[in-house]
Amino acid sequence: MQSTDTMTLSFDAWLSALRDVCGNFDSIPLDRQSFRGDVSRRSVGGIEIADITTNAERVVRSRPHQHDDDRHCFLIVQKQGHATLVQNGVSIAMRPGEMLLMDSARACEIFPHGLIEHESFHLPRGEVARQFGRQPVPFMKIVAGCTSGQIMQLIVNRMVSGPLAADAQEQESGVANSLIALLPAIYQHQAATPSLFDQAGSTLYLCIQQFIDQHLHEDELGPERLASQFHVSIRQLYRLFERHDETVCRYVQRRRLARCGEELANPMLADRSITQIAYKWGFTDSAHFSRAFKREFSSSPRDYRRSQLAKAA
Repeated sequence: MQSTDTMTLSFDAWLSALRDVCGNFDSIPLDRQSFRGDVSRRSVGGIEIADITTNAERVVRSRPHQHDDDRHCFLIVQKQGHATLVQNGVSIAMRPGEMLLMDSARACEIFPHGLIEHESFHLPRGEVARQFGRQPVPFMKIVAGCTSGQIMQLIVNRMVSGPLAADAQEQESGVANSLIALLPAIYQHQAATPSLFDQAGSTLYLCIQQFIDQHLHEDELGPERLASQFHVSIRQLYRLFERHDETVCRYVQRRRLARCGEELANPMLADRSITQIAYKWGFTDSAHFSRAFKREFSSSPRDYRRSQLAKAA
């Protein structure tokens, strides 16, 4: 997606692009002169993903009248900003890193609170409905309160932050089927434990972790950015991580090192330099990266790559 500094779509062009990618939506801008928005799409693992940015006052979807307009369920990832989504008379507040499931066959409303960025995974509605049987597809936030929710967030975060391995890309329906199969277990767990949504500290911590995993490639991913993004003070942010025996910077660095380790061990990326991989995941100093990598993996990046590629041979 384009950065917010380079968005040039007019409101009418943005709305036309939104309808082309996501179906019959309408929208109301706060002010056409100050409107900012972009829409793009890509395919990952056979799933169409719509990248949507907007500061519109309201985005509305009426009940579709055409069959082609209700082919999907939207698995929405809140990447940036805050928004309230409404369906079936239920309102769900979304913070960065959170996800929810929405049925395209029912009317819905989205109320951005300022500039927001969504990634909408388009899952085949017929397959989702079959998983839930006679029960309607639920409108629900997805949290990592159970194993199924944790697995879904791992998969989605990986798809948001970078490409899947080549074999996953080639299995066109496999990734979508895996995500869909997790939904009933997530719903049943959340329905049985409504207190999950009241555990504000734990939920916020998970949201911040998800946001970090989705933005590891950004240079300025640090305490100031996270505190601003989640409307907390830097001290509150530090305390939140301290309750989990963690620090913000250490967590970000460990996640970046983990992604570097994965790419160094990938035979398909053997022609990519160590420096390129380190820079891709947010490291800006080669010497610092090498020292941090050796502390984490007890091996230099070069030796680690050599040993991992030998195992894969």
